[in-house]
Amino acid sequence: MLELTAVPLYTLPESFRHRGKPSPWAEMTRPGHKMHSFLEGAFFDVDQNLWLSDVPYGRVFRISPEGHWEVMHEIDGEPHSMRITKDGRHIAVDHRHGLIEFTGYDSFKVLSNGVDNQPFLGLSDMCLDDDGSLWFTDSGRSSISNPSGRVYRRCPKGTLRLLIDCVPYSNGICLSSDRNLVYVAATRANQVWQFSSSLSEAGQPMVGTFIQLSGGLGPDGLASNSLGWLAVAQAQAGRSYLFDKVGDRLAEIRLPEGLWTTSVAFHPNNARLLYIIDAEYASVFSCVIPV
Repeated sequence: MLELTAVPLYTLPESFRHRGKPSPWAEMTRPGHKMHSFLEGAFFDVDQNLWLSDVPYGRVFRISPEGHWEVMHEIDGEPHSMRITKDGRHIAVDHRHGLIEFTGYDSFKVLSNGVDNQPFLGLSDMCLDDDGSLWFTDSGRSSISNPSGRVYRRCPKGTLRLLIDCVPYSNGICLSSDRNLVYVAATRANQVWQFSSSLSEAGQPMVGTFIQLSGGLGPDGLASNSLGWLAVAQAQAGRSYLFDKVGDRLAEIRLPEGLWTTSVAFHPNNARLLYIIDAEYASVFSCVIPV
């Protein structure tokens, strides 16, 4: 197994750092901490811009390949992650509002608050399938003592289906490179779960533990690449892990500073180039995997 250290790439400019009173989400998540931001949900668009969500202050940033930061959306909400559909829609999971679509810089519409008279607990992360389906997690405040975290799929026509309802904090989610498997971070169990993306017409999918981790809080953001690798951001541990398609660990990548590792993303033009997000210092790090 490789032991690597990521290098600093970008840091949130001082002009974008929140200086006022912490938001309710910030007070709930980090009591007594003056939170300048909390960056999550890393992904790249077709132009190689890196997008990040700032959960407590309702912002979505876009970072150009040259390192220029720009606020693309700013709402009274708590967006955890966003994706851009093939037809250009900006869909996000928001901890307060549910599944939303940004309709402008400071506007949005709610697409769903839940299913079958079950309101969302508090959405956490999402990924976009090739056919336009959305897979997303609903963690709320679930944990091992309350394993009620959920996983949903929204089909291209808009039908929403609850797939799993027993996760100890369902968090990061991504598809395998061949789109045959769905990986879900069960943060409070320190595990990554997996199940088939080919669903039966009814009932819950058969779910298993793909990876058992230790240390920190547990896995947060997940990302896969064309080589079949799975990257895992290990929350409150200042590191990420890289696994092959059968779950063997290929590398451990440590950050030179910061413990709040929240998100990972592979560069769209280089499957060996991994980007790692740290929310403690609002920084983006990168690492080339030499295998």
